[in-house]
Amino acid sequence: MMHEHVRLGRIAGVTVGFNWSVLVIFALVTLGLAAGQFPMVYPGRTTAAYALAGLIAGMLFFLSLLAHEIAHAVVARHNGVEVDGITLWMLGGVARLQGEPATPSAELRIAGVGPAVSLALAAGFALIGVGLRAIGSAGLPTGVCMWLATINLVLAVFNLIPAAPLDGGRLLRALLWRLRGDRVGAAVTASRAGRRFGWLLVALGLVQFVMADPGGLWLMLLGWFITTAATAEEQQAEVTGALAGVRVADVMSPDPVTVPAEITVARFLDAYVFAHRHSTFPVTDDGRLTGMVTLQRVKRIPVGRRAATPVGQVACPLADVPVARSDDALSDLLPRMTTATDGRALVVDGDRLVGLVSPSDVVRRLEIAALRPRRPEHT
Repeated sequence: MMHEHVRLGRIAGVTVGFNWSVLVIFALVTLGLAAGQFPMVYPGRTTAAYALAGLIAGMLFFLSLLAHEIAHAVVARHNGVEVDGITLWMLGGVARLQGEPATPSAELRIAGVGPAVSLALAAGFALIGVGLRAIGSAGLPTGVCMWLATINLVLAVFNLIPAAPLDGGRLLRALLWRLRGDRVGAAVTASRAGRRFGWLLVALGLVQFVMADPGGLWLMLLGWFITTAATAEEQQAEVTGALAGVRVADVMSPDPVTVPAEITVARFLDAYVFAHRHSTFPVTDDGRLTGMVTLQRVKRIPVGRRAATPVGQVACPLADVPVARSDDALSDLLPRMTTATDGRALVVDGDRLVGLVSPSDVVRRLEIAALRPRRPEHT
């Protein structure tokens, strides 16, 4: 539900897009204001005026969400955490970070800046609204500003609840990390708090719905999302703990067999797939690495077309394949692998291909790690 469907461009060096589900909330916000709140509070205006005010409020609301997430992304990059992009969706926005902050202080800065921006926007819109009233313009423009001030204040306060994946949950994680010296344990605690909070919202929403309030459905949806995301964060924290200190070189399959881009799929099957016990092959063009081909990609080519289809046409482009160095932390590479098209990564040393990492390589390392007792991580 949070996948990016439309890419808007880059802001502050970060790719920004949105999911089509944004349009659902945008329509509900605009219609709710234009046909409900604004006519009730400011009667006597034209339908067009209400519609314009609702449209402007809806647009500024999503720009406020975007500002919140951009703040996270900018501070994350400033603290050495790369950002894959920002996606706006039905229940807000998500800044996709690649890797984890190196210190509790960095975690605090990254998590705290989002609510701080929302609070600043709330104060700014409130000041504009008060200023408009002071000059005698207590109409729809004032209503738009005061609604935006209120919604940004609600956004800031809600995000400060100490439950992952909310910003407050990340602040709790940073605080526990600093106090205990155990990043993984802190993340697990914050995630479990998020799961309990999510189930509480689901229960409250169910009660609302049973009492004939359809708004309970949204509360249940929000609770379900928080519960699901918190569970995923707990699992990721445990994986990160299990892979602490593990480098890419420790799990990669070294010296993978490469395939020339110009050979046909039929030739590739005969000379490579049937001759080796691999399911993934890096693709080269005149010795230059250009992509990666998997058996799953080959299966999509009809048998009758395999003799005329070059492997380069089937391969996943290099731009869509995660690339790492052998001394990189595996825990930093893993998030990029899980979001990659084929779920695999290539390992390079300068311009030279030295290895390949597949999900089975990671699973085997996790199975080995599960046999050892985990020690708290101190910083």
